[in-house]
Amino acid sequence: MNSENFSISEKIVSPSYIRQGSQARRSHEQLIRLLLEQGKCPEEGWSESTIELFLNELAVMDSNNFLGNCGVGEREGRVASSLVARRHYRLIHGIGRSGDIAAIQPKATGSSLLNKLTNSVVLDILKLSGVVTSCFVVPMATGMSLTLCFLTLRHKRPKGRYIIWPRIDQKSCFKAMITAGFEPVVVENILEGDELRTDMEAVERKVQELGAENILCIHSTTSCFAPRVPDRLEELATMSAKYDIPHVVNNAYGVQSSKCMHLIQQGARVGRIDAFVQSLDKNFMVPVGGAIIAGFNESFIQEISRMYPGRASASPSLDVLITLLTLGASGYRKLLAEQKEMYTYLAQELKRLAAAHGERLLHTPHNPISLAMSLDDLQTQSGKSVTQLGSMLFTRQVSGARVVALGNKQMVSGHMFSGFMSHSEAYPHPYLNAASAVGITRDDVTLCIKRLDKCLKSLRKESSARSGSPIPLTGQEDHAGEHVYKCNKK
Repeated sequence: MNSENFSISEKIVSPSYIRQGSQARRSHEQLIRLLLEQGKCPEEGWSESTIELFLNELAVMDSNNFLGNCGVGEREGRVASSLVARRHYRLIHGIGRSGDIAAIQPKATGSSLLNKLTNSVVLDILKLSGVVTSCFVVPMATGMSLTLCFLTLRHKRPKGRYIIWPRIDQKSCFKAMITAGFEPVVVENILEGDELRTDMEAVERKVQELGAENILCIHSTTSCFAPRVPDRLEELATMSAKYDIPHVVNNAYGVQSSKCMHLIQQGARVGRIDAFVQSLDKNFMVPVGGAIIAGFNESFIQEISRMYPGRASASPSLDVLITLLTLGASGYRKLLAEQKEMYTYLAQELKRLAAAHGERLLHTPHNPISLAMSLDDLQTQSGKSVTQLGSMLFTRQVSGARVVALGNKQMVSGHMFSGFMSHSEAYPHPYLNAASAVGITRDDVTLCIKRLDKCLKSLRKESSARSGSPIPLTGQEDHAGEHVYKCNKK
């Protein structure tokens, strides 16, 4: 209620009680006022009642919620289901206009304000994560967002036909280049210890071989599955500047990693990074369907936003704004700290388990999120046991773990990848991946290790039964009081 309605209410209920209610209302409004003034993520998270009040205030500014509104157009925010209307807080019009996803909609002032505030709050979080940049939220996942970046570059580099891509075995980033109409030039990684790293000499040879003017961009990666580690962004950025070639970074789940964000900031400082793309769901724990396109040249980022055809769904913007207002900057910083803590715990537990089964935790210190445990001994017992392990974990409700066997081949959009999923034509070890991503808990790690241990024991027993040579196991008590079985090899 406004001040006038509060004054009238004092004639109905005791003025002292009304004043108390008015003060409570003002405390909510003060938080909203600070958000509108500063455009930053609040330090402390908001209550659900404040968030709902704010969203309702935005919704009543959209024409579909005007009392007595008479809509005679084809797009008037009509919704058949009241359940759908409530799910979207009656913010129905979406964001942007037919020519620009960032444009203001005259019929949707509240939704337009939502969009502007979301971009501002997300920008504040990127700065909190260590990168000073320009950005906007787009209602597409990472792959299609990368495609939008490539299509925007097409107008700047009409001769550009090729995209140089240090190999990472993830289909969507490869298909993003194909969908945009370009030819990916796959550069194999080099093995350094257990890590797969960018072959800078091979990248430069490709630049010289193809001609810089014929290359649309270099497409690098930060967040990835071990034993692949983030690309050498500083060197790639320096090379991009040297040859005047745009540089687009796939930073899918890298916002949660200070190391990945530092690589991006450093790359932009010493060389060239035109845009970097990150997923909303992986970094902010919201439903799949949105991404952040960011860069260091505001005019280029605006150019990408104008490339998006038509209006867009406001759902990803709404989801991430609600989430960040709930967490606050302090809450998100806490999640980032917990991610690092859980990474250390997961590494310790995987290393302990690997030793108990004659395996080892692969040494990949440059990867701040993903870990890999060798499966060499399991491969020796039976090649089928490696792939069977993945199925066993999934049926036991361990999601997200990837089991990579040797020799996989996969055709992706006309390109044959040898050793698919291992980021290399001939990686020397089969392995299992696990990741410490934002939101993971200690219970998740503990339960995963327990179930993985049981699966490995079961496969070992099956292998022993088939070979007719049982392998004795001895039980040892670990510090937690659980049994750790070690293999006594002859």
